[in-house]
Amino acid sequence: MDFFGGIVSQSGWPFAFRKAQTQSLAVRRPTNRLVSKISHKFFTPYRSHLTPANYPKNKPEKGVPFFAHEKSAVNSPALPHNPPQLHHKKTTIYTRFSQKTPAKTPFHHTKEKTPQKRPNKTHISPADLQPPTTNSLLADAKYRCITGKSQRTIVARMSADDASILHRAIENNEIVPFFQPLVELRTGRLRGFEVLARWSHPSRGLVLPNDFIPLAEATGLNGLLTSNLLRSVFAAAKDIPEHLTLSVNVSLTQLTDRTLPRHICLAAEKAAFSLNRLILEITESALVDNTEYVYFVANELKEQGSRLALDDFGTGYSSLRHLQALPFDELKIDASFVRSMTHTKESRKIAAAIIGLGNSLDLVTVAEGVEDQTHADMLLWLGCELGQGWLYGKPVPSEELPGLLAAKSYTSSADPSSYPDASSLRLEALPTQRLAQLHAIYDGVPVGLCFLDRNLRYVSVNKRLAIINNTPVALHLGRSVAEVSPHLFPQFEPYLRSALRGEATMGIEVSGPNHKQPDQLMTFLISFQPARDEVDEVIGVSVSVVDITPRKQAEEALAESEDHYRHTVELNPQIPWTATPDGMILDVSHRAEVLTGLTHQQTLGEGWMQVLHPDDLQPTLVAWEHSLRTGDSLDTEYRIRRRDGVWRWMRAHASPRRDSEGEIIRWYGTLEDIDDHKKAEEALRSSEARLQAVFDAVPVGIVIAEAPGGRIVMSNPRAESILGRPMAPHQSIEEYTRANAYRADGTVIRAQDYPLARAILHGETTNAEEVLYQRGDGSRAWISLSAAPIRAIDNQIAGGVVAMQDIDKERREMQRLRDLASATKPKSIDQEK
Repeated sequence: MDFFGGIVSQSGWPFAFRKAQTQSLAVRRPTNRLVSKISHKFFTPYRSHLTPANYPKNKPEKGVPFFAHEKSAVNSPALPHNPPQLHHKKTTIYTRFSQKTPAKTPFHHTKEKTPQKRPNKTHISPADLQPPTTNSLLADAKYRCITGKSQRTIVARMSADDASILHRAIENNEIVPFFQPLVELRTGRLRGFEVLARWSHPSRGLVLPNDFIPLAEATGLNGLLTSNLLRSVFAAAKDIPEHLTLSVNVSLTQLTDRTLPRHICLAAEKAAFSLNRLILEITESALVDNTEYVYFVANELKEQGSRLALDDFGTGYSSLRHLQALPFDELKIDASFVRSMTHTKESRKIAAAIIGLGNSLDLVTVAEGVEDQTHADMLLWLGCELGQGWLYGKPVPSEELPGLLAAKSYTSSADPSSYPDASSLRLEALPTQRLAQLHAIYDGVPVGLCFLDRNLRYVSVNKRLAIINNTPVALHLGRSVAEVSPHLFPQFEPYLRSALRGEATMGIEVSGPNHKQPDQLMTFLISFQPARDEVDEVIGVSVSVVDITPRKQAEEALAESEDHYRHTVELNPQIPWTATPDGMILDVSHRAEVLTGLTHQQTLGEGWMQVLHPDDLQPTLVAWEHSLRTGDSLDTEYRIRRRDGVWRWMRAHASPRRDSEGEIIRWYGTLEDIDDHKKAEEALRSSEARLQAVFDAVPVGIVIAEAPGGRIVMSNPRAESILGRPMAPHQSIEEYTRANAYRADGTVIRAQDYPLARAILHGETTNAEEVLYQRGDGSRAWISLSAAPIRAIDNQIAGGVVAMQDIDKERREMQRLRDLASATKPKSIDQEK
């Protein structure tokens, strides 16, 4: 049969099969009239229910298969596989368990969920579909019809006469895909959709696959149906984000078709759909027969990129051989276990076992039938990864997908607020790998852990607690706490008894002996937590013990260090303070209160401004705001009023502390009393002013230079007048010696021979020396120079001073007198002659 063609030819097998089935099901031969009457008698009451009004509106369902039959919630008793007087050849017969009173159709739905049964199938090959005899039909009818004992009935889905209607429906695209969300339980994120087939019937309304898929398979229309649905699914996938998957069901008929992988691949390529997004779900019952073909097709589907999921695990012919032989990626838990797990312990245990099996085989576990948050929370607690059901949304057509993707949000079961009763949930089963991981954590954590039963006996102990108790693990088990730690049990007992009553106690600090250093004590932080079973009864106590001795020692050392620091700060004459990045004072030493009279609270924030001198307030604020804005260090001086009303000068220093990104997070500063220093500076300035007045008033020129370079430090106006040139500060001695100076005998004086240079370089004190000095205006004048060194406290030469007098007038007057005296002297006798 062509997978996408449906009917190969009118002479082909599918056409002949439909013709034979039509003839047999219609039962038109005269010899079968009795069977027709029996069928009419028992089917008429049932058919009366098949109206659009009786079709389910809000029927809770788990994922409906895409290609196979609609899945029911719970399995019910089935007919024997080979009942007496029943044709042993392969045909497909569907049965349902019928309620005694009142009788309900398969589409009947009440508010309370009633268990429903998956159709049981017995197969007949097409070659054996010959018109049955009257006796065989009567035997079959007798077995299948309603009796007071068996309460079994044949459910007439759709007759062979409806094949043409179904064919037209497929060609008119009346059978469309619906999409139900698959959600990650831990995060609430959408992971994909399961695709479900629906027939939008013009008179019956929305028809579920249970009612038309069997007819499609029996009449050979499933290939055409699959082709149309695949095109619709892959076309709708264009509006679904690429990270979301699409899960579809594969029927037994298709699993035995070795052309299935090639046709799926061609359809995906035509629609530009990546097969990495496709998950093919296979039911356990499909793996019973023709396993060789199934394994071949399944492996080829996996090789071309599709993933495989084992559907309805535990409800069919469960066999671990299938999990070993086929490359499954997902394991799906049937909705019957999920819906009953919150109130049925057996279902909860089975679900836990399936999840544990899936996790140990590294398979993604998917739970179907998740109808409320309690289901989701328990499944997450058991280790399930994905959920599907009415809690996350009913199946929707492709037209509603954009709105669903844009607006739908799902509750994460990992959010503690989403399950307030989470304390009653417990992990009931763990895969081997996870158990090994937890065991490694149990023994590897640096915390002592143990579990005590209700008699306060050790049930389990990790290695760390054994080391703390200085007792091997084996000697703990089965013994009570009082026996293992008799000296500490009186301290523990009240908390242990409270835990048995369901009251947890956290972080109790207890001191105990140090087994390695008996002269010292150890400090432990102990917590007592009640342990509960699945019905929330306390079954024991979980105890955790943390050795905090090093931390306690560090706290004591820190406290001692803080005490030393506090004493150091108190002895420091400066007043420390801290401020926020915006300049608000956070803390200040209590010595500020002694100084200003303001309380500690009054000083904080901007309160310190109350004691600033009015003349200093604005300049201080300007300097502080500049530092806050630029991050530059603060160094400013201002006056504050003491508590006795006296104003004292203070100096404030502050620097910022920055984080790793360079942002200021705190200002640290000190306040120093500089009033005495200020007064000393004022007195010095007054003394300097007086000395400067004397310095400027003396009739002698004075020049002072520093050692060793001879830089002019200061000179008085008289020196500049004598030299006839200005003496600028910081001028070198060489500059004023550039002018020519001569001794009395007319020789030029070198720079290093000047009296000031000799005083600085050699520490020589010179007597008054008369030199002829060439002034700045080119004139020459006689001056008298005398110099002496200036010594520091350590007697080192710090500089020199030279005193000068203008003796030009006196020298010239003396020269004139000498010349005059020489002129008036009597001539000698020889001259007279």
